[in-house]
Amino acid sequence: MVSVIIPARNEEASIARAVESVAMQLEVGEVIAVNDDSTDATGAILADLVARYPKLRVLDAGRLPEGWAGKNHAASVGAAAAAGDWLLFTDADTYHYPGSTRRALTDAADRRAVLVSYSPEQEMETWWERALIPFVYCRLAARFSFARVNDPRCPDAAANGQFLLVLRDAYDDVGGHSAVHGEILEDVALARLVKKRGYGIYFTAPVGVIRTRMYRSFAAMWQGWTKNLYPLAGGDTKSLIWEFAEVLPVAEVGLTLVALLYFANVRHFLLAPALCLFVGVLLARHLAYAAALYRNLYPMAYIEYYEAGAVLYSVALIGSWWKTTRGRVMWKGRRYAAKTP
Repeated sequence: MVSVIIPARNEEASIARAVESVAMQLEVGEVIAVNDDSTDATGAILADLVARYPKLRVLDAGRLPEGWAGKNHAASVGAAAAAGDWLLFTDADTYHYPGSTRRALTDAADRRAVLVSYSPEQEMETWWERALIPFVYCRLAARFSFARVNDPRCPDAAANGQFLLVLRDAYDDVGGHSAVHGEILEDVALARLVKKRGYGIYFTAPVGVIRTRMYRSFAAMWQGWTKNLYPLAGGDTKSLIWEFAEVLPVAEVGLTLVALLYFANVRHFLLAPALCLFVGVLLARHLAYAAALYRNLYPMAYIEYYEAGAVLYSVALIGSWWKTTRGRVMWKGRRYAAKTP
């Protein structure tokens, strides 16, 4: 039996869809939603869902212990109450396609993995979602190679907490969420513990299994990525400099300045070569981003958001570095001690 655990803090816009999509899965024996001190209608919605879905249980996360991240504590409370042989941790903003749990169990058997994680398809309804989210995930795909993560000979490990299925025995063996209680990137930290213990993990980004709309406002998206980006990029100065060297929109700025000088009749023998150089760099970057979009199954039309994505990503990375190196990040009304890998 699979026990699904959904931590939920102020998720009134999406919690019903998430619960309904997992409750309909034949392999799911129980759904445990953990209400983490929500101040919106999340509790009332869950109470209504309990009457309609016998599989659903609703727990109260209770007081947040010192040093814990809220999501980690809620997940730990749910795991402690779960009876399943497999635990599926998922977010309240996800939708699980029919058969997704069966697919994950099959992948676990075929890959000899005790942890299976999927990166979901993204629902994006605004220009700022389409500009930043694909850009972020293309950068993460370049950093976290699925092939290396899934290779037991490589130390690389990663996972996505929006869909993380783990064998109960392995989860308990590595200490569960208690072992990563203060981690902001608890999914990656848990995957590292599992792989370090010698267990197999399988991480991929399938189509038609799970989808999500992560952020419903620009403010929420900005808070979310400035919480995560710097640790995901490596969490050190060398990684930060390398990331900026690859993504900073220097070519765009240079092209603009040179073009303004050229067309303002500021004639110089270096202007024409510089203009050609910046055009070439800009074209190369667009082609590279188009290739990344194709590899990561995003519509090629998103190439039009390349400049906006590069700017938003760069500023968010600076913001994440600033918050993290000062030791505190904010998420859903709580302040946490920031850590880097």
